[in-house]
Amino acid sequence: MAQSESNQVKRELKTRHLSMIALGGSIGTGLFVASGSAIATAGPGGAIAAYVGIGLMVFFLMTSLGEMATYVPVSGSFSEYASRFVDPAFGFALGWNYWFNWAITVAVDVSTTAIVMHFWLPDVPGWLISMGFLALIFVINIISVKSFGETEYWLSLVKIVTVLVFLVVGLLTIVGIMGGNGPIGLKNYTTGAAPFVGGLPATLAVFVVAGFSFQGTELIGITAGESATPETSIPKAIKQVFWRILLFYILSIAIIAAIIPYTSPNLLGASVDQVAISPFTLVFDRIGLAGAASVMNAVILTSVLSSANSGMYASTRMLWAMGGSGFAPRVFQKTNNRGIPVAALLLTTLVGAFTFLTSIMGPHVYQLLVAASGLTGFLAWLGIAVSHFRFRRAFVKQGHDLSELKYHAKWFPVGPILAIIMSLIVIVGQDLQAVQNFAWGRLLVSYMSIPLFIVLFVWYKVKHRTKMIPLDQVDLSAHRDHRN
Repeated sequence: MAQSESNQVKRELKTRHLSMIALGGSIGTGLFVASGSAIATAGPGGAIAAYVGIGLMVFFLMTSLGEMATYVPVSGSFSEYASRFVDPAFGFALGWNYWFNWAITVAVDVSTTAIVMHFWLPDVPGWLISMGFLALIFVINIISVKSFGETEYWLSLVKIVTVLVFLVVGLLTIVGIMGGNGPIGLKNYTTGAAPFVGGLPATLAVFVVAGFSFQGTELIGITAGESATPETSIPKAIKQVFWRILLFYILSIAIIAAIIPYTSPNLLGASVDQVAISPFTLVFDRIGLAGAASVMNAVILTSVLSSANSGMYASTRMLWAMGGSGFAPRVFQKTNNRGIPVAALLLTTLVGAFTFLTSIMGPHVYQLLVAASGLTGFLAWLGIAVSHFRFRRAFVKQGHDLSELKYHAKWFPVGPILAIIMSLIVIVGQDLQAVQNFAWGRLLVSYMSIPLFIVLFVWYKVKHRTKMIPLDQVDLSAHRDHRN
């Protein structure tokens, strides 16, 4: 009964929710904080090139996901698509890795809230602040799907308004209308070794940073099963989100690089531990905006809460979907009369709380858990590209006409192949210095996600003796009942 009720009430997310959820998952500390270090590492040209390259890959990934999500709209889509179109073992490993990634991310985000709040409340214990925000995120997600969507909408709106104000202020500063020091122009693009600093290795290093910044766009696939009109809202959201994210990131980085030279030590100071020295704060300070640091600190807090909110939702829905497919215990498939998978939400919250507590009890354990989740977002991207490549080939192989698809991915098969290649480059390039120096301890930490994925894949494959599904046997039905 709970399941049937859930099906009636869970499709509450509208196009505006989907757009904001994807934006909320990808516009955050990566833009407000890490963009400074990206410019300092590779210069203006290298940073822009890296973000354009990753943006192109994300575009193809989103169109691939859009084609599958409009044809088979399910929550926890990556695991479902991988198990149906590639190999059940691949779907099993992908699902658990993705759940683990976001559950740990929730813990990282609630830990970060304490750092941000210490800007205003230096004497309040950090653990108390973090646990308070974790409880808040839990309440938002247990009320209803709509409460999650509305919260994410308004949190994301704050970030978008901030970026738009920054773009206007930055452009006016560059041309000399604001700032009081006359036109700046683009002279900082040729300062020292600019525009490209450090050559290809530095640009590749920024590719990894850019990749982490863009993670969260795939949340559109997670939300597909709870969209009121997936066949129209998902394509529209994909189109809106891609251009907004790309323009926000590229224009913001271009403006920061024009106003602040890549040699500025302040750019290297833009870390989570020094949120007040974000490049956005530096630019606002330059024009004499009163309270710039406090305003940007509030925006960064909004970003962290948005990421935690999205992470709680994504990991809960992935675990719920795996409960339905048999990849996780069936208890996680159960929902209450509001369509909330309570057991999945409780476990995700407990894992987040435990991981957060390890940062108090033993920082080494905490760092290992965070490192273990580091590459799982890229593995999810790789899984999306491989699944779509197989989906389209099986679709044609089984005699279907492409006109049956409600949304067409661009430039097939170039799109998924390019996404596969670039995902592999980013995964391998996670820590090239450790690879070159054979630093085994650092290699283990940096690439821990890969052996974890392989262990999950091999364990399921050996236990259930699965094989790659032949194209003519791939299940292309729009829905499938796992209970049979």
